[in-house]
Amino acid sequence: MDRQLYIAMTGAKHTLQAQHHNNQNLANANTPGFRADLDSFFQAPMYGPGFPTRAYAEELRAGTDFTPGSIMTTDRSLDVAIQDHGWFVVQAPNGDEAYTRRGDFQADAQGVLSTGDGHLVMGENGPVSIPPDSEIEIADDGVITAIPREAPEAPIEVDRLRLVNPDPRQLIKGEDGLMRHAEGEPALDDASVRVRAGALEGSNVNMAEALVTMIDHARQFETHIKMLTAAEENAQSSAQLLRHPA
Repeated sequence: MDRQLYIAMTGAKHTLQAQHHNNQNLANANTPGFRADLDSFFQAPMYGPGFPTRAYAEELRAGTDFTPGSIMTTDRSLDVAIQDHGWFVVQAPNGDEAYTRRGDFQADAQGVLSTGDGHLVMGENGPVSIPPDSEIEIADDGVITAIPREAPEAPIEVDRLRLVNPDPRQLIKGEDGLMRHAEGEPALDDASVRVRAGALEGSNVNMAEALVTMIDHARQFETHIKMLTAAEENAQSSAQLLRHPA
């Protein structure tokens, strides 16, 4: 009976965790540049005195789906999509370097450029700053040019977006959704990475698949709860037999 409890309890627990990851993907189905989390279930026998007669169910975030999302034209000068492979360099909340595909850039009152979720966009000279009262053009190599409205004949090269292309196998995704190098090493700039201004890359989450997975996880959780209920009923029946032997 106790083996049934272990199987059902760990199954229910890790099905809930898998549901959490799947719901996180579903919630970000419309987030620009979002990369979906991948899950994996496996069996973990419990070793100790005697034979490993109990086995836990385990779930872990197996990695990240690096498949590019679709690119949509927006005609907004501060919307930038990376073509094919590569990453924008941003500043994480703790000040470290991190990477993202999110290109819905915003400029604050001081002209400092950040992503739609508030992370500073890094250029060759640190955080990118846009001059006031100017139109912005971003070339396919990441060069940012400001065209003053009062003097359109005198464009100014402001900065260049830092673009990198580290090996995806060396990247890990943090709880904040940003990518980082697994060993903490900063990635080298890659001049071959190309961007497209006036466009955004969408999330690579397959919404239909995520909805089906959500239903599947709910049914699995219900099955595990039924197993726990059956184990409790078996325990009660056994206790009654012991109290009233034939």
